[in-house]
Amino acid sequence: MATPRPFRPRGWLLLGCGLAAFLLAWLLGRRDLLTVAMFCFALLAAAYGALHLFKTGFTLKRTVSPMLGQVGQPLEVTLEVHGRNPGGTQSRLVETLPFSFRDMPAFTHPNPVAPRSLRSDYHYTLHPSHRGVFTIGPLRGNFTDPFDVAFLHRRIDDGDRLTIAPAAVPLPAISLTEGRGPDGTHSTRELAHARQDDVMTRDYRHGDPMRRVHWPVTARQGKLMVRAEESVTTPEAQLLLDRRHLAYGEPGRSTERFQAAGRTNAALPDLATTAAFEAAIVAAVSIATHLMEQGYTLGVVDHRGEPAFLTSASAPDPSREEFSGHHGIFDVAAGLAALELSGPGETALPAALAQKLHGGTSLGPLVAVTGLLSEPEAQLLAGNSETIHSSYALLLCEDPAQAEPAVRILHRAGWHAVALTPRTPLLAAWHALDGSTP
Repeated sequence: MATPRPFRPRGWLLLGCGLAAFLLAWLLGRRDLLTVAMFCFALLAAAYGALHLFKTGFTLKRTVSPMLGQVGQPLEVTLEVHGRNPGGTQSRLVETLPFSFRDMPAFTHPNPVAPRSLRSDYHYTLHPSHRGVFTIGPLRGNFTDPFDVAFLHRRIDDGDRLTIAPAAVPLPAISLTEGRGPDGTHSTRELAHARQDDVMTRDYRHGDPMRRVHWPVTARQGKLMVRAEESVTTPEAQLLLDRRHLAYGEPGRSTERFQAAGRTNAALPDLATTAAFEAAIVAAVSIATHLMEQGYTLGVVDHRGEPAFLTSASAPDPSREEFSGHHGIFDVAAGLAALELSGPGETALPAALAQKLHGGTSLGPLVAVTGLLSEPEAQLLAGNSETIHSSYALLLCEDPAQAEPAVRILHRAGWHAVALTPRTPLLAAWHALDGSTP
């Protein structure tokens, strides 16, 4: 940033007059002109010194709503500025914003609506175009003296952190969530769909209401039998997000990496990412939101089988792996805001991932969002465990034909799997995933 000028136009004119008067006084020997020159210099020095010596005590409170932004959704920012300008003058306040937010809003202080108040409120709207962690601010002020000759440029605050999460695409229910209630839960009757009525009943006990008597079973058993209590269990699911360096193409940190997605003019934060990985991020936040809205407790892991947000600069709790409810939706979206591709040394899926995915006792579905998989990696991901209720995979790549061998391997293992490009609408891929034949 260029060094702020010390004087206003009137100040530069006054300085010129003072220099001219001093030069003429020296050439002509006129004491009155010397007095004029000294007056001009003294006024400039007094105005400039007063601005710097008696800096006004400004305080600022910045409020962003909503607290967590989403790509494509406007945010309202409120600035509450407390303070008074030197000598009751007017000043110009400018909010510094990252380039991706385009124009920097400017305001007149004090607010013309309440010119005599020590508090001035200002509002502006942000339109985020990309996920990431940004700094909005600092708020800078341009102050002048009552004579409008001197100038002071100062920073009022240090700015605030703003997290922009990827926006979730609303997804319809597919076979992945079939048989769930509106709250996403399964009763024991649903979990035991293969059991007979006899298994779901017990002997009558004193005090049992007669409305719970199971008459067909009573007739067969020859004694009173009642329906067993129906317990309710919270369904579980797993989401795998592949972050390998080369699985999504050569990563970069410039807008050129997003030409394939049609976003050549996007101004991006400094994230190691690609167009395919951005599509994977949107898929991950959409699927996670859909599952948790259906009542699932969701485990989110990366390609190493570790908590997916361990390296995310925006995660509220980087070591957390399980999420549920509205707080879980918020935390997953926040964690994905600044998630990047892993280092270049990680080129293949580790064997530990199979143990993480297939070595547990979870009966819930597994959804994998990956980049391009080789055939050995697809075999590793497919596994042969029967503990997973159902498995789904979205493979992000520039050429779906390259992913066909991996998709066939997953199909043979009983997975629903489709390959898609960054340009494929997620809703279309979601329906295709449901229709893919294991």
